[in-house]
Amino acid sequence: MPKRQRQQRLVKIIEENPFVTDQELTRQLKVSIQTIRLDRMELGIPELRERMKLMAERSYDQVKSLPLDEVIGDVVDLQLDKSGISIFEIREEHIFSRTQIARGHHIFAQANSLAVAVINDAIALTASADIRFVRSVHLGEKCIAKAYVQSNPSRKGKAKVEVLTYVGEEMVFQGNFTIYRSDGEEQHEGGVDHDNRH
Repeated sequence: MPKRQRQQRLVKIIEENPFVTDQELTRQLKVSIQTIRLDRMELGIPELRERMKLMAERSYDQVKSLPLDEVIGDVVDLQLDKSGISIFEIREEHIFSRTQIARGHHIFAQANSLAVAVINDAIALTASADIRFVRSVHLGEKCIAKAYVQSNPSRKGKAKVEVLTYVGEEMVFQGNFTIYRSDGEEQHEGGVDHDNRH
């Protein structure tokens, strides 16, 4: 593939997935890692860590429903009541030592905490979750969770949030969360008082 064509493809791949690693790019473009690095330098595209930092520094909304350090994973994009993205790297403490496979509750916790974080409310609690583990996640893999608020967030004090988690291009987890929020309670006439559910 000619250099110009390769660089155009590289730009397109990074636009579609800003979290793609140089290793992944070498696989997709079938060139050495040095070539990928040179291409990025020529095109002025920073490395993955730098791209993540830039995304996180942009003026995204601040989490209201829980302290940022209680979100499992690094939040790199957040638009309250719309969408959010977090990244969580699987380390030694997250795996079964015999198989090197991540314990499911860590994958769930990343998705669940992002589903709560994306809600524009001081109090947001998970009411229910319908989840599916699509494939095992292994030591060293980066989980990219993307949350999308599905329903009118002010409806009856509940919001529906879909979270899809990927490793590279591959979906590894899917969850549909129903989140209770406190600000919807006032519009919820004659409804249940959810305060006793905490």
